Amino acid sequence: MSTRTPSPQTSRARWVEFLVLVVVAVVVAALVRTFLVQTFYIPSPSMEQTLLLDDKVLVNKTAYRFQPPGRGEIAVFEPPLEWSAIPGQSYIKRIIGVGGDHVVCCDPDRRITVNGHALDEDYLFPGDAPSDKPFDVTVGAGSVFVLGDHRSASGDSREHLDAANGTVPEDRLVGRAFVTFWPPTRARTLSVPATFADVPAPR
Repeated sequence: MSTRTPSPQTSRARWVEFLVLVVVAVVVAALVRTFLVQTFYIPSPSMEQTLLLDDKVLVNKTAYRFQPPGRGEIAVFEPPLEWSAIPGQSYIKRIIGVGGDHVVCCDPDRRITVNGHALDEDYLFPGDAPSDKPFDVTVGAGSVFVLGDHRSASGDSREHLDAANGTVPEDRLVGRAFVTFWPPTRARTLSVPATFADVPAPR
């Protein structure tokens, strides 16, 4: 039984094929990251207990290109310039109100209301109040009002009420966080809490 040693031309062709495959894979990964899905890690405790420090989430970057943002969704966004954030920094918060919504804190039971509907926010950090700061905001068209789930540790719309009522323009939204994938023990989808289903349309 004999074996044939690959010719130099054959070996070179295989290396070229391998390099082409690597380049294609890198280009595809870059395109996916730029236009479709991107990984983000959680840098602060502002979304506990929904998202913990150093959790990693997948963000659908096409979500708000084809449909408007929805109440209760967790969104990654570039903060407005008035928020004086670090250049290039992204925030992740929960959308509480969308364009036209009347968002108020708080009702007699200390709950935030949206268009008169009181939110039952069972996703809040244990022991946190819905807000220790009162506000009464009508969200402008094409904007959203955002809050962290760990209200006492979140710099969100409440901290910037003097700038467009603390709202974030929709064109600053990077995408919707839809799943936690790391660490594996915390892998789960990030669904919209049921309380938002009963929010009526703004008047």
